[in-house]
Amino acid sequence: MQNDKPTGNMTQPWLLCIHNIPPKPPYLRAKVSRRLAALGAVALKNSVYILPDAEPQRENLIWLAKEIVQGGGKAYVCRAMFDGIDGGEYSDADIRKLFVEARETDYRNLAAEFQAAFKSLNAPAETLCTEGVMGWNQDLKTRYENILRIDYFGTPGRGTIEGMLAAFEEWLAAGTRKSRPEEKVLSPKDYRGRTWVTRSGVHVDRIASAWLIRRFIDPEAAFRFDARKKTEKDILFDMVEGDFTHEGPMCTFEVMLKRFHLDSDAALAVLGEIIHDMDLDADAPSRPESPGILALLNGICLETDMDEKRVEDGSRVLDTLYAHFQRSGRNA
Repeated sequence: MQNDKPTGNMTQPWLLCIHNIPPKPPYLRAKVSRRLAALGAVALKNSVYILPDAEPQRENLIWLAKEIVQGGGKAYVCRAMFDGIDGGEYSDADIRKLFVEARETDYRNLAAEFQAAFKSLNAPAETLCTEGVMGWNQDLKTRYENILRIDYFGTPGRGTIEGMLAAFEEWLAAGTRKSRPEEKVLSPKDYRGRTWVTRSGVHVDRIASAWLIRRFIDPEAAFRFDARKKTEKDILFDMVEGDFTHEGPMCTFEVMLKRFHLDSDAALAVLGEIIHDMDLDADAPSRPESPGILALLNGICLETDMDEKRVEDGSRVLDTLYAHFQRSGRNA
């Protein structure tokens, strides 16, 4: 579970930990550095660290300050606000950006470590060891949860890791299922008047999937972002064990294209490649447009924490891209 985290974009209180650590004992500085990193604190200045103000963070910083003092140093924990006015060096948005960038780096580094394992899922099943995939899955899940615990602002980069986890889970689940006949093409009319449910903090794959649903399946589709199936008419998407989610190397958007036979539309097929790049292959995209579009969606997500607003703004981008690829052709 994540710690308490602020919502919305209003100026909020922060916690500062200001410390002065003596050179001896030598282990104390390293210990404090590890503890601050484990709490997800970011540095504002040398020996000045910051966290969102909430009870768990406050308690942890106070205990850390006591340890520093007991080790012969000095430490202070105080509450602060940043509005960026009157020549202030930092605004509230600047502080939030520091946290997003720090966790983005954590997610990117973690994804890079597991990229080879993830790509190996494309190999014939008999060449992979089930125990090996289970080990990758558990290791990735544990390390992801450690980052998620200190991801106070729902950093977009977590979507890449969630996609990898879903792919590992799907590979393992497929190995336990008996072979089944090829799935029939689904009809949009059978999915109208339903509520589509996913996790909060939507980013690339969930924004694109929501756009696809409203544009090609049900223009009046309702969405919830609480990750809970409340009625039999609810449809879970982009969630482990969801009705529509990652399958093997495919992201949720690609799975929906295939199952509704929308991939026969050349413009949608191109969008599928771009969404795959942004969600699962951001470091080595197959399409030249992918990095720029990812930057646009990242900007939308940084502007608001409201999921419906992210979907609305992201859908305008995708409408424009779809129109472009319709007119220009697949390789434009």
